[in-house]
Order: sequence, then C-alpha cells, then structure tokens
Amino acid sequence: MEFVADGLRFIVQGVAWEYHEKAYLMLHKPASYECSQKPSTYPSIYTLLPPPIRQRGGGAAAGVQAVGRLDQDTTGLLLLSDDGKFIHRMSSPKHHVPKVYDVTVKHAVDDKQIQKLLAGVVLDDDPKPVRAAACEKTGDLQLSLTLTEGKYHQVKRMIAAVGNRVEGLHRSRIGALPLPADLKPGEWRWLTAQDLAGIAATP
Repeated sequence: MEFVADGLRFIVQGVAWEYHEKAYLMLHKPASYECSQKPSTYPSIYTLLPPPIRQRGGGAAAGVQAVGRLDQDTTGLLLLSDDGKFIHRMSSPKHHVPKVYDVTVKHAVDDKQIQKLLAGVVLDDDPKPVRAAACEKTGDLQLSLTLTEGKYHQVKRMIAAVGNRVEGLHRSRIGALPLPADLKPGEWRWLTAQDLAGIAATP
C-alpha cells in the first residue's frame, strides 16, 4: 500500500509531529543570539529549535542551517532549511531576492542620505557601488531599506557610508513573505507552500 508521507502526523514521546521530507522553517530571531552552530559569546539560534529539528538526518551535517545570517544584535525574519539547493538559491546574489530591513539610526534621516543609498555607495572591500533597491523614511530616526545583495554587515556599512549610524536593525520581509505579527521573538514555525511561493515573489 502506498501513501503520501509528507504531512503525515505522528507522536514521538508524547509530542505530536508532522512529517516533512525537507525542512523549511521561519524563525523570529531575537537579539543577543548568534547564527552559528558554535557561538563565541551569545547563545546559538539553534538552541531555540527542538532537538528533532536540530538533529534531522543524522551524521556530521545533520539538522537545519540558517539561510544567511543576522548579526547577534539584529532581530527579525530568518529562514532555516536542510535543503541544500534551497539554501544556495536563497543565499546566492544572482537571484536578487529582496530583503526588507527596518532601520533605526542615530542621527535624523534626510533626503540626501536616502538619495545616496538609492544611487549607490562604495564599501571598503569593493570598488563597485552597492545600491538599495528601495529606501524610504518612516520616521525622524527610522527608514525602510530593501536590499537584494547579502554582503557582510551591509546595512550597517551602507548607513555609515552616508554619515549615519545604525542603532537598531530588524528584518521584516524576504521576497513577498513578511514576518508574521503573531510570531514572537524566539518562536518558529514551518513554512507553508504559500510562504515558499511568497519568498520567491517580488513585493
């Protein structure tokens, strides 16, 4: 007898689980957590996941991996998976998946700074300018910044390049997939088929 295993529900040690051939998760990353299996100063985001998720598949490369990283002081939407092709596709700059960040800065935002971010700024490790795909002021000290690349500390370095400083950073959206309002810091959930479609879509 054949049956479809994906979505099958079962109980392990009294806890209800749903079978997934591949794991696709979202996590609301809280501050003061590192996106590392071997954190140096702060606890690992992987401690926020139950052991069956962390240990999927067995072996040295077991468990889910974060799709890209957020700094320890950055909060918001983080994707995790054990699907290597998915991780590569989402992480590769070739696919230009837009990511939206809510940024709090030290000094008042002005139009000149926004225009520079949209036109492109040069970072110290690359002579080619990097541009914000979108940027708008949402408050005297707040702006919404959309990026399609994933350079190291990119938001902080771009803001510094226009003469300001990041005081708070939160990723609110990937593609057309927003961080759900009811997913609290430290909580996670499975991605639905609709969520996965939203990740690949442009808002």
